[in-house]
Amino acid sequence: MKRLTRAAVLATATILALTACSAAPEETPEETTEAPAGEETTAPAEEVVDYTACMVSDEGGFDDASFNQSGYEGLQRAETELGITMKTAESADPGQYVGNVDSMVQEGCDLIIGVGFALEDAVQAAAEANPDINFALVDSAFSAADFSPVTLPNAKPLLFNTQEAAFLAGYLAAGTTKTGTVATYGGMPFPSVTIFMDGFFDGVQKYNEDNGTAVAVLGWDKAAQNGSMIGNFSDTEAGRTTTEQFIASGADVILPVAGPVGAGSLNAASQAEGVSVIWVDSDGYLQASNEQYKSLLLTSVIKQIGTSVFDTVSAAVEGSYTSDPYVGTLENGGVDLAPLHDFEATAAPELVAMIDTLREQIISGELVVESPSATPTE
Repeated sequence: MKRLTRAAVLATATILALTACSAAPEETPEETTEAPAGEETTAPAEEVVDYTACMVSDEGGFDDASFNQSGYEGLQRAETELGITMKTAESADPGQYVGNVDSMVQEGCDLIIGVGFALEDAVQAAAEANPDINFALVDSAFSAADFSPVTLPNAKPLLFNTQEAAFLAGYLAAGTTKTGTVATYGGMPFPSVTIFMDGFFDGVQKYNEDNGTAVAVLGWDKAAQNGSMIGNFSDTEAGRTTTEQFIASGADVILPVAGPVGAGSLNAASQAEGVSVIWVDSDGYLQASNEQYKSLLLTSVIKQIGTSVFDTVSAAVEGSYTSDPYVGTLENGGVDLAPLHDFEATAAPELVAMIDTLREQIISGELVVESPSATPTE
Protein backbone atom coordinates (compact mmCIF):
# COMPACT_ATOMS: atom_id res chain seq x y z
CA MET A 1 0.00 0.00 0.00
CA LYS A 2 1.25 3.46 -0.84
CA ARG A 3 0.30 4.69 2.66
CA LEU A 4 3.06 2.68 4.36
CA THR A 5 5.82 3.57 1.93
CA ARG A 6 5.21 7.28 1.90
CA ALA A 7 3.83 8.17 5.31
CA ALA A 8 6.90 10.21 6.24
CA VAL A 9 6.83 12.14 2.97
CA LEU A 10 3.15 12.95 3.36
CA ALA A 11 3.85 14.79 6.58
CA THR A 12 5.45 17.50 4.43
CA ALA A 13 3.05 17.14 1.49
CA THR A 14 0.04 17.70 3.71
CA ILE A 15 1.43 21.01 4.95
CA LEU A 16 1.79 22.27 1.38
CA ALA A 17 -1.75 21.21 0.54
CA LEU A 18 -3.50 22.91 3.43
CA THR A 19 -2.28 26.48 3.58
CA ALA A 20 -5.85 27.81 3.38
CA CYS A 21 -7.93 25.87 5.89
CA SER A 22 -11.40 26.69 7.10
CA ALA A 23 -11.96 27.47 10.76
CA ALA A 24 -13.04 24.50 12.83
CA PRO A 25 -16.64 24.53 14.01
CA GLU A 26 -17.31 25.53 17.57
CA GLU A 27 -16.95 22.56 19.93
CA THR A 28 -20.19 21.01 21.10
CA PRO A 29 -20.49 18.37 23.84
CA GLU A 30 -20.62 14.89 22.42
CA GLU A 31 -23.33 12.39 23.33
CA THR A 32 -22.34 8.83 24.02
CA THR A 33 -24.34 5.64 23.68
CA GLU A 34 -24.00 1.97 24.36
CA ALA A 35 -25.67 0.99 21.07
CA PRO A 36 -23.60 -1.43 18.94
CA ALA A 37 -22.30 -0.28 15.58
CA GLY A 38 -25.00 -0.20 12.94
CA GLU A 39 -27.98 -0.21 15.33
CA GLU A 40 -30.33 2.74 15.63
CA THR A 41 -30.21 4.85 18.78
CA THR A 42 -33.27 4.83 21.04
CA ALA A 43 -34.01 8.55 20.83
CA PRO A 44 -34.31 9.49 17.14
CA ALA A 45 -34.99 13.05 16.10
CA GLU A 46 -38.65 13.97 15.80
CA GLU A 47 -38.22 14.88 12.12
CA VAL A 48 -36.50 12.43 9.79
CA VAL A 49 -34.59 14.00 6.89
CA ASP A 50 -33.88 12.36 3.57
CA TYR A 51 -30.12 12.08 4.08
CA THR A 52 -27.88 9.09 4.67
CA ALA A 53 -24.48 9.51 6.34
CA CYS A 54 -22.20 6.50 6.54
CA MET A 55 -18.95 5.56 8.25
CA VAL A 56 -16.18 3.00 7.79
CA SER A 57 -13.90 2.16 10.72
CA ASP A 58 -10.29 1.16 10.53
CA GLU A 59 -9.11 -2.17 11.99
CA GLY A 60 -9.65 -0.97 15.57
CA GLY A 61 -13.43 -1.14 15.21
CA PHE A 62 -16.10 1.12 16.68
CA ASP A 63 -15.52 -0.09 20.24
CA ASP A 64 -11.83 0.87 20.40
CA ALA A 65 -12.32 3.45 23.20
CA SER A 66 -10.40 5.80 20.92
CA PHE A 67 -10.77 7.56 17.56
CA ASN A 68 -13.11 5.06 15.85
CA GLN A 69 -15.50 5.15 18.79
CA SER A 70 -15.36 8.94 18.97
CA GLY A 71 -16.21 9.21 15.28
CA TYR A 72 -19.03 6.70 15.63
CA GLU A 73 -20.52 8.64 18.55
CA GLY A 74 -20.49 11.78 16.40
CA LEU A 75 -22.42 9.93 13.70
CA GLN A 76 -24.91 8.59 16.25
CA ARG A 77 -25.43 12.13 17.51
CA ALA A 78 -26.18 13.25 13.96
CA GLU A 79 -28.77 10.47 13.65
CA THR A 80 -30.42 11.50 16.93
CA GLU A 81 -30.33 15.27 16.56
CA LEU A 82 -30.57 15.74 12.80
CA GLY A 83 -32.86 12.85 11.90
CA ILE A 84 -30.53 11.38 9.28
CA THR A 85 -30.19 7.71 8.41
CA MET A 86 -26.83 6.23 9.44
CA LYS A 87 -25.08 3.19 8.05
CA THR A 88 -21.72 1.73 9.04
CA ALA A 89 -19.12 -0.79 7.95
CA GLU A 90 -16.73 -2.04 10.63
CA SER A 91 -13.31 -3.20 9.45
CA ALA A 92 -11.58 -6.12 11.14
CA ASP A 93 -8.35 -5.77 9.13
CA PRO A 94 -6.84 -3.41 6.50
CA GLY A 95 -7.78 -5.78 3.68
CA GLN A 96 -11.43 -4.81 4.19
CA TYR A 97 -11.04 -1.06 3.71
CA VAL A 98 -11.69 -0.88 -0.03
CA GLY A 99 -14.58 -3.32 0.10
CA ASN A 100 -16.19 -1.57 3.06
CA VAL A 101 -15.99 1.86 1.44
CA ASP A 102 -17.40 0.44 -1.79
CA SER A 103 -20.22 -1.20 0.17
CA MET A 104 -21.23 2.21 1.51
CA VAL A 105 -21.23 3.57 -2.03
CA GLN A 106 -23.56 0.75 -3.06
CA GLU A 107 -25.82 1.51 -0.08
CA GLY A 108 -26.60 4.90 -1.61
CA CYS A 109 -24.91 7.01 1.07
CA ASP A 110 -24.90 10.78 0.59
CA LEU A 111 -21.78 11.20 2.76
CA ILE A 112 -19.18 8.57 3.56
CA ILE A 113 -16.67 9.14 6.38
CA GLY A 114 -13.51 7.06 6.76
CA VAL A 115 -12.02 6.95 10.25
CA GLY A 116 -8.25 6.94 10.27
CA PHE A 117 -5.24 7.72 8.09
CA ALA A 118 -5.09 4.14 6.84
CA LEU A 119 -8.32 4.58 4.87
CA GLU A 120 -6.88 7.37 2.71
CA ASP A 121 -6.34 5.19 -0.37
CA ALA A 122 -9.81 3.65 -0.23
CA VAL A 123 -11.63 6.93 0.44
CA GLN A 124 -9.69 8.87 -2.19
CA ALA A 125 -10.30 6.25 -4.86
CA ALA A 126 -14.01 6.16 -4.07
CA ALA A 127 -14.27 9.96 -4.07
CA GLU A 128 -12.57 10.19 -7.45
CA ALA A 129 -14.85 7.49 -8.88
CA ASN A 130 -18.06 8.94 -7.39
CA PRO A 131 -18.08 12.73 -7.76
CA ASP A 132 -21.78 12.87 -6.85
CA ILE A 133 -21.10 11.52 -3.33
CA ASN A 134 -19.46 13.54 -0.56
CA PHE A 135 -16.67 12.04 1.55
CA ALA A 136 -14.70 12.94 4.66
CA LEU A 137 -11.57 11.39 6.15
CA VAL A 138 -10.41 11.57 9.76
CA ASP A 139 -6.69 12.22 10.30
CA SER A 140 -5.48 12.59 6.73
CA ALA A 141 -5.48 14.79 3.67
CA PHE A 142 -5.22 13.38 0.14
CA SER A 143 -2.27 12.90 -2.20
CA ALA A 144 -1.22 11.56 -5.59
CA ALA A 145 1.00 8.56 -6.23
CA ASP A 146 4.02 10.88 -6.58
CA PHE A 147 3.35 12.27 -3.07
CA SER A 148 2.03 15.61 -4.34
CA PRO A 149 -1.01 16.98 -2.49
CA VAL A 150 -4.45 16.55 -4.01
CA THR A 151 -7.58 18.59 -3.34
CA LEU A 152 -10.85 16.89 -4.20
CA PRO A 153 -14.11 18.91 -4.38
CA ASN A 154 -16.05 16.10 -2.71
CA ALA A 155 -13.58 14.92 -0.05
CA LYS A 156 -13.03 16.79 3.24
CA PRO A 157 -10.03 16.12 5.54
CA LEU A 158 -10.76 16.22 9.28
CA LEU A 159 -7.39 17.06 10.84
CA PHE A 160 -6.14 17.84 14.33
CA ASN A 161 -3.05 19.69 15.53
CA THR A 162 -2.65 17.34 18.45
CA GLN A 163 0.95 18.36 18.99
CA GLU A 164 -0.44 21.33 20.95
CA ALA A 165 -2.28 19.24 23.54
CA ALA A 166 0.44 16.55 23.52
CA PHE A 167 2.97 19.27 24.42
CA LEU A 168 1.00 19.91 27.61
CA ALA A 169 0.92 16.17 28.28
CA GLY A 170 4.70 15.97 27.87
CA TYR A 171 5.23 18.85 30.28
CA LEU A 172 2.89 17.14 32.76
CA ALA A 173 4.69 13.81 32.37
CA ALA A 174 8.08 15.41 32.95
CA GLY A 175 6.77 17.15 36.05
CA THR A 176 5.19 13.95 37.37
CA THR A 177 7.86 11.31 36.77
CA LYS A 178 9.70 10.00 39.80
CA THR A 179 12.34 8.13 37.78
CA GLY A 180 13.32 10.92 35.41
CA THR A 181 12.30 8.83 32.39
CA VAL A 182 9.10 8.81 30.32
CA ALA A 183 8.25 6.96 27.11
CA THR A 184 6.02 6.89 24.06
CA TYR A 185 5.32 4.52 21.18
CA GLY A 186 3.04 4.45 18.18
CA GLY A 187 1.00 2.04 16.13
CA MET A 188 2.44 2.95 12.72
CA PRO A 189 4.51 5.97 11.57
CA PHE A 190 1.58 7.92 10.15
CA PRO A 191 1.59 11.72 10.55
CA SER A 192 -1.53 11.45 12.73
CA VAL A 193 0.55 9.30 15.12
CA THR A 194 3.92 11.03 15.08
CA ILE A 195 2.32 14.43 15.66
CA PHE A 196 1.41 13.29 19.19
CA MET A 197 4.95 12.07 19.79
CA ASP A 198 6.47 15.33 18.52
CA GLY A 199 4.39 17.41 20.92
CA PHE A 200 5.03 15.06 23.83
CA PHE A 201 8.79 15.15 23.20
CA ASP A 202 8.86 18.96 23.04
CA GLY A 203 6.77 19.29 26.19
CA VAL A 204 9.35 17.26 28.10
CA GLN A 205 12.16 19.40 26.70
CA LYS A 206 10.35 22.56 27.73
CA TYR A 207 10.01 21.24 31.28
CA ASN A 208 13.72 20.44 31.35
CA GLU A 209 14.53 23.92 30.10
CA ASP A 210 12.30 25.58 32.69
CA ASN A 211 13.46 23.49 35.64
CA GLY A 212 17.07 22.55 34.92
CA THR A 213 16.17 18.85 34.80
CA ALA A 214 17.14 16.09 32.39
CA VAL A 215 13.99 13.99 32.02
CA ALA A 216 14.61 11.47 29.23
CA VAL A 217 12.12 10.43 26.54
CA LEU A 218 12.28 6.83 25.35
CA GLY A 219 10.64 5.69 22.12
CA TRP A 220 10.85 8.80 19.96
CA ASP A 221 13.56 10.91 18.33
CA LYS A 222 11.88 14.04 17.03
CA ALA A 223 14.87 15.26 15.03
CA ALA A 224 15.20 11.94 13.21
CA GLN A 225 11.41 11.41 13.09
CA ASN A 226 11.69 7.77 14.10
CA GLY A 227 11.06 5.67 17.15
CA SER A 228 9.14 2.76 18.59
CA MET A 229 6.25 1.46 16.44
CA ILE A 230 4.43 -1.84 16.95
CA GLY A 231 3.22 -2.03 13.33
CA ASN A 232 -0.57 -1.94 13.78
CA PHE A 233 -3.46 -0.56 15.85
CA SER A 234 -4.89 -3.80 17.19
CA ASP A 235 -2.17 -5.88 18.91
CA THR A 236 -2.69 -5.14 22.61
CA GLU A 237 -0.15 -7.82 23.51
CA ALA A 238 2.51 -5.90 21.61
CA GLY A 239 1.46 -2.80 23.51
CA ARG A 240 1.89 -4.67 26.78
CA THR A 241 5.35 -6.04 25.96
CA THR A 242 6.56 -2.71 24.56
CA THR A 243 5.43 -0.97 27.75
CA GLU A 244 7.12 -3.62 29.89
CA GLN A 245 10.37 -2.92 28.06
CA PHE A 246 10.01 0.81 28.73
CA ILE A 247 9.28 0.15 32.40
CA ALA A 248 12.34 -2.10 32.63
CA SER A 249 14.35 0.82 31.22
CA GLY A 250 13.08 3.11 33.99
CA ALA A 251 10.07 4.83 32.43
CA ASP A 252 7.14 5.50 34.76
CA VAL A 253 4.86 7.57 32.46
CA ILE A 254 3.87 6.01 29.12
CA LEU A 255 2.09 7.59 26.14
CA PRO A 256 0.81 4.91 23.71
CA VAL A 257 -0.36 6.42 20.40
CA ALA A 258 -2.02 3.32 18.97
CA GLY A 259 -5.74 3.48 19.71
CA PRO A 260 -7.00 0.38 21.54
CA VAL A 261 -3.45 -0.96 21.85
CA GLY A 262 -3.18 1.40 24.81
CA ALA A 263 -5.09 -1.22 26.79
CA GLY A 264 -1.92 -3.31 26.72
CA SER A 265 0.00 -0.43 28.28
CA LEU A 266 -2.58 -0.15 31.06
CA ASN A 267 -2.24 -3.85 31.75
CA ALA A 268 1.55 -3.58 31.97
CA ALA A 269 1.32 -0.49 34.18
CA SER A 270 -0.98 -2.33 36.56
CA GLN A 271 1.79 -4.86 37.18
CA ALA A 272 4.37 -2.22 38.12
CA GLU A 273 4.55 0.18 41.04
CA GLY A 274 4.13 3.87 40.33
CA VAL A 275 3.59 3.69 36.54
CA SER A 276 0.90 5.79 34.85
CA VAL A 277 -0.42 6.00 31.29
CA ILE A 278 -1.57 8.89 29.11
CA TRP A 279 -4.46 7.97 26.78
CA VAL A 280 -5.09 9.47 23.33
CA ASP A 281 -8.01 10.64 21.19
CA SER A 282 -10.74 10.39 23.86
CA ASP A 283 -10.78 10.83 27.63
CA GLY A 284 -9.67 7.31 28.50
CA TYR A 285 -10.78 7.70 32.12
CA LEU A 286 -14.41 7.84 30.98
CA GLN A 287 -14.23 4.79 28.73
CA ALA A 288 -16.05 1.77 30.14
CA SER A 289 -13.41 -0.57 28.70
CA ASN A 290 -10.77 1.14 30.87
CA GLU A 291 -12.78 0.95 34.11
CA GLN A 292 -10.45 -1.59 35.70
CA TYR A 293 -7.38 0.56 35.14
CA LYS A 294 -8.71 4.11 35.13
CA SER A 295 -6.82 5.01 38.32
CA LEU A 296 -3.61 4.57 36.28
CA LEU A 297 -4.59 7.22 33.71
CA LEU A 298 -2.70 10.43 34.35
CA THR A 299 -4.61 12.31 31.63
CA SER A 300 -5.58 12.02 27.96
CA VAL A 301 -4.71 13.96 24.81
CA ILE A 302 -8.17 14.51 23.31
CA LYS A 303 -9.23 14.99 19.70
CA GLN A 304 -12.84 16.08 19.30
CA ILE A 305 -13.40 13.68 16.42
CA GLY A 306 -17.08 13.25 17.25
CA THR A 307 -17.65 16.99 17.04
CA SER A 308 -15.89 17.23 13.68
CA VAL A 309 -18.01 14.35 12.33
CA PHE A 310 -21.27 15.80 13.62
CA ASP A 311 -20.56 19.27 12.24
CA THR A 312 -19.53 17.84 8.87
CA VAL A 313 -22.78 15.88 8.63
CA SER A 314 -24.78 18.90 9.80
CA ALA A 315 -23.25 21.15 7.15
CA ALA A 316 -23.91 18.54 4.48
CA VAL A 317 -27.57 18.18 5.51
CA GLU A 318 -27.93 21.96 5.35
CA GLY A 319 -26.36 22.04 1.88
CA SER A 320 -23.22 23.87 3.01
CA TYR A 321 -20.71 21.01 2.78
CA THR A 322 -17.28 22.04 1.48
CA SER A 323 -14.04 20.16 1.04
CA ASP A 324 -12.13 22.77 3.06
CA PRO A 325 -10.23 20.98 5.84
CA TYR A 326 -11.39 21.03 9.44
CA VAL A 327 -8.36 21.67 11.67
CA GLY A 328 -8.78 21.14 15.42
CA THR A 329 -6.57 23.22 17.74
CA LEU A 330 -6.41 24.25 21.39
CA GLU A 331 -7.82 27.62 20.39
CA ASN A 332 -11.00 26.27 18.80
CA GLY A 333 -11.38 23.33 21.20
CA GLY A 334 -10.70 20.70 18.56
CA VAL A 335 -7.92 19.27 20.75
CA ASP A 336 -7.47 19.42 24.49
CA LEU A 337 -5.89 17.89 27.58
CA ALA A 338 -8.32 15.91 29.72
CA PRO A 339 -8.72 16.48 33.48
CA LEU A 340 -6.30 14.71 35.81
CA HIS A 341 -9.16 12.87 37.51
CA ASP A 342 -7.63 10.63 40.21
CA PHE A 343 -4.29 12.46 39.98
CA GLU A 344 -5.77 15.89 40.76
CA ALA A 345 -5.21 15.48 44.50
CA THR A 346 -1.52 14.68 44.14
CA ALA A 347 -0.51 16.92 41.24
CA ALA A 348 1.71 19.81 42.29
CA PRO A 349 -0.32 23.06 42.14
CA GLU A 350 2.59 24.93 40.53
CA LEU A 351 2.81 22.28 37.79
CA VAL A 352 -0.91 22.52 37.05
CA ALA A 353 -0.69 26.33 37.01
CA MET A 354 2.23 26.22 34.58
CA ILE A 355 0.35 23.92 32.23
CA ASP A 356 -2.55 26.39 32.25
CA THR A 357 -0.10 29.18 31.44
CA LEU A 358 1.42 27.19 28.57
CA ARG A 359 -2.06 26.46 27.22
CA GLU A 360 -2.81 30.18 27.06
CA GLN A 361 0.56 30.89 25.44
CA ILE A 362 -0.17 28.34 22.71
CA ILE A 363 -3.66 29.73 22.13
CA SER A 364 -2.35 33.29 21.90
CA GLY A 365 0.46 32.33 19.54
CA GLU A 366 3.18 33.32 21.98
CA LEU A 367 4.30 29.68 22.07
CA VAL A 368 4.29 27.67 18.84
CA VAL A 369 4.53 23.89 19.07
CA GLU A 370 6.02 22.64 15.82
CA SER A 371 5.71 19.30 14.08
CA PRO A 372 6.34 18.24 10.49
CA SER A 373 2.85 16.71 10.62
CA ALA A 374 1.03 19.85 11.81
CA THR A 375 -1.50 21.58 9.56
CA PRO A 376 -1.18 25.35 9.00
CA THR A 377 -4.22 27.26 10.22
CA GLU A 378 -3.49 30.59 8.52
